Amino acid sequence: MLEEILSDRDGVELDIAYATPANFTGRPIYGRAACFLHPEAAAAMRRAIAIAARHGLRFRIYDAFRPSEAQWKLWEHTPDPDFVADPRRGSPHSRGAAVDLTLIDAAGRALDMGTPFDDFSTMSYHGAAGLSVEAERNRLLLMGIMTTAGWDFYRHEWWHYQLFDARRLPALSDSAAGTRLMPV
Repeated sequence: MLEEILSDRDGVELDIAYATPANFTGRPIYGRAACFLHPEAAAAMRRAIAIAARHGLRFRIYDAFRPSEAQWKLWEHTPDPDFVADPRRGSPHSRGAAVDLTLIDAAGRALDMGTPFDDFSTMSYHGAAGLSVEAERNRLLLMGIMTTAGWDFYRHEWWHYQLFDARRLPALSDSAAGTRLMPV
């Protein structure tokens, strides 16, 4: 049901934040690092990868499919609907229809986006005032690539993109998706 995005095959860098303690909870949420997407989202991601490559850029992916169990753990830590989807409603991530990412250059350096991934402040909003010209330009470049490839953006997080009408897809648990992301 879900497709795995792989570094070597797809030309992306995987830095799955929730498989490490380097995330806003300070602890690993996933038992292993992997990147899965619904087939429609995987196709859109591959279109975005091709567009970025024409500009000498690649993607660093922080998160993609997020099992419903993981969404609950994030919500229990930070029940802020501006930055964490309420698991009762479901997240586009839990449908395999969202990806969190940034652009990196040929040397693997992340482009300046003005804030780090998962910075839960208004500076993470698209169109936030007070960003450097370079950070604003990089966010617009990321948005242009992703929207051209068929993604919608979330206005509170420069790193989050999702399929249009993502909620038409079912939210999945780890066992239903067969991804084995959650620790045993």
